Amino acid sequence: MKTASIQMDMDFAKPDENYIKAEMLIRKAAKEKPDVIVLPETWNTGFFPHDDLAALCDRNGERTKALMSGLAAELCVNIVAGSVSNIKNGKVYNTCCVFDRTGACIAEYDKTHLFTPMREHEYFEAGDHLCTFEIDGNKCAVLICYDIRFPELTRTLSVKGLDFLFLPSQWPNIRMDHLTTLLKARAIENQMFTVGCNSCGKAGDTTYGGGSAVFDPWGKNICTAGESEEIIYAECDTGILSGIRSSINVFRDRRESLYNINK
Repeated sequence: MKTASIQMDMDFAKPDENYIKAEMLIRKAAKEKPDVIVLPETWNTGFFPHDDLAALCDRNGERTKALMSGLAAELCVNIVAGSVSNIKNGKVYNTCCVFDRTGACIAEYDKTHLFTPMREHEYFEAGDHLCTFEIDGNKCAVLICYDIRFPELTRTLSVKGLDFLFLPSQWPNIRMDHLTTLLKARAIENQMFTVGCNSCGKAGDTTYGGGSAVFDPWGKNICTAGESEEIIYAECDTGILSGIRSSINVFRDRRESLYNINK
């Protein structure tokens, strides 16, 4: 499966401009015939405007779904549409929607771990569900940015059987080594491909690091972006999955009776 990660430099607190740019970049990425296109976190607003956030949000994902559904069907491509600042039931969520080649919305996920150092929990509501989905027969899941720091979350998904984990993010440049390490570690320990799509540029007082990357289940880096806006492509050979899982069968060898991470 060929992936395209769009490392977007969005305009802070300017959703109209960002929807136009996202469409332009998706059309550009589609020219290389990827199977799936991925966007970064909160690309509609940037991460994240404290003033008038609610006014800048999508409403029930309607604008995002209309655009992405149409593009997915027109371009015959799967889209993991990053995440958007989104109002549902009167509360703001950090929401990711996934679309198949027909334009159907096949998954919707709200970020479950909110980044307290930047006060995300004071402005956004935490999600209360996980989701898995299939892209062209491959079992997939999506997490958002800070979520990847919680290995128990990724393992909860991977024991269901995952081939790909997608991670839209807005990860700052001062901690880029953490993002790279976490993407690689999650790929190795869960024997799956990890596809990271980070933002770049500056939002408010924070500079985001780019460095979008894809790792295979051996932890091999397939591709990595630089620090500025670009699109990176990865050819992911899913044929290697069965060999890895049979030669080092970590899921068979787990000892669940000893695991207790609850306080």
